[in-house]
Amino acid sequence: MEILWLALAYVLGMVLQAFRLPPLIGYLGAGIALYAFGVEGGEILHEIGHIGVLLLLFTVGLHLRFKSIFRPEVLGAGGIHLIISTAIFTGIAILFGYALIPSIIIGLLLSFSSTVIAAKALESRGELGAFHARVSIGILILQDLVAIGILALTGGGIPSIWSLGLLALPLIRPLLIKLLVASGHDELQLLYGLIMAIGLGTLFGELGLSSELGALVAGALVSGHEQADELGKKLWGLKEAFLVGFFLEVGLQGWPSMGDLVFAGIILLILPIKSILYFFLLIGFKLRSRNSFTVTTTLTSYSEFTLIAGSVAAASGFIPESIVIVFAILTSVSYALNAPLSSKRDQLWNAFEFKLIPFERDVKHPGQTVVSLGGAHYLIVGMGQAGAAAYDYLKERDLRVTGMDIDPARIERNLKEKRRVVYGDITDPELWQNLDLKGVEAIMLATSNTTAKIEATKMLRENKFKKDIYALTMRDEEQEALTSAGANSVCLPMKQAGRKLAELSISSEYIGSKSLVIDYAK
Repeated sequence: MEILWLALAYVLGMVLQAFRLPPLIGYLGAGIALYAFGVEGGEILHEIGHIGVLLLLFTVGLHLRFKSIFRPEVLGAGGIHLIISTAIFTGIAILFGYALIPSIIIGLLLSFSSTVIAAKALESRGELGAFHARVSIGILILQDLVAIGILALTGGGIPSIWSLGLLALPLIRPLLIKLLVASGHDELQLLYGLIMAIGLGTLFGELGLSSELGALVAGALVSGHEQADELGKKLWGLKEAFLVGFFLEVGLQGWPSMGDLVFAGIILLILPIKSILYFFLLIGFKLRSRNSFTVTTTLTSYSEFTLIAGSVAAASGFIPESIVIVFAILTSVSYALNAPLSSKRDQLWNAFEFKLIPFERDVKHPGQTVVSLGGAHYLIVGMGQAGAAAYDYLKERDLRVTGMDIDPARIERNLKEKRRVVYGDITDPELWQNLDLKGVEAIMLATSNTTAKIEATKMLRENKFKKDIYALTMRDEEQEALTSAGANSVCLPMKQAGRKLAELSISSEYIGSKSLVIDYAK
């Protein structure tokens, strides 16, 4: 029977995806439709959904970086926003007849923004290392810590005395890291993640604590290691599949009462106020208008943590069970609203730029764009493997070159290797407006984000850069789009590598050679 439920979720998810809306709205809709036909969730569905939640929290734990929150704009703007939002939502809950403690829990839960939506949007644009992304993720981590507190307080009965032993878990981090490294990069690594998430979650549950908290702690224990991000990506699809069961189970709880629908409607009307509050608080903490606007669009949603922590709190009797389906509606509708807002972010900024920039404080802004390239004649954007190889090629010929990247970690690695690299967000119009490009003979776009390369090329031409723009791309359709945008030369390395390989295979010079390595950096 469960396979038919999953099939219905798949069909509705496909329909929603066709309209460029998050498929999870279809999963919730499938659950509600099944409830209307008298279907009840079973133990198998519950376990599938529970595993999905554990994997979600484990992947969130993998990205926990406590240093990310120790910034004024994160602790200040994020903290104040959390307090004000909680006060607003708590007041509304009290007006609807909820008791004080349940109202405070409801208020806190509604103050969160979606980590999943933010991470997906930032990753799809290749912006996870950008300043605005670091602020967004920092605020989300701050909210996640509050969610951990709620899970810990509402996760079950009285903790066992043996739960004190969990305080020693950080001592085994070196062993866990060694096991992660020894697992390699294939199926053993995936199995390692499953054992960590489900195993530690089960252990916490057995000791009277929240199993969800256990999964999050499991991720946090190995966060910061270079393979942690790789493990998170490997688990991403598996987590998404299991979460279908969770959303189906929530939908099977039924349709809310008229009073709950009115409550949900009012909370939805507060979403724009919640977003505007983000913008002005970030402005107050010295961010540029564009960065504040970008963070605001990223965080305009209600969170899956609202739904997950709300389900735990409802199961333990801290809040009414009927509120969970309200959380589900709010989360799904806010996801639907965030989809076009996120995809049209740059167009919206262009439309409102001149109205929003006056709110900017006249101070030195965090994440200030670079304005000088130090007299470089060549600029390489994107200092990954290809960009670094291009930089070294030019430097070996005593040419003046500067690299640019959006990822601070990558910048730091290149600086250690004696390359001159500066920070820059190539999708930021102010970068190209303020950057002195008079002495630059050519710009090479070696970043992997096609949209960013196309937009950067357009902005460079709009700002009267008439010299050469070279772009690295992998597909013919990307080549056409970049050429149309103004790039006068585009490299297709895989196609060129294939032609070179064929050329070498028929060259008498290499006949009988035992081995051959083609180095395109030279």
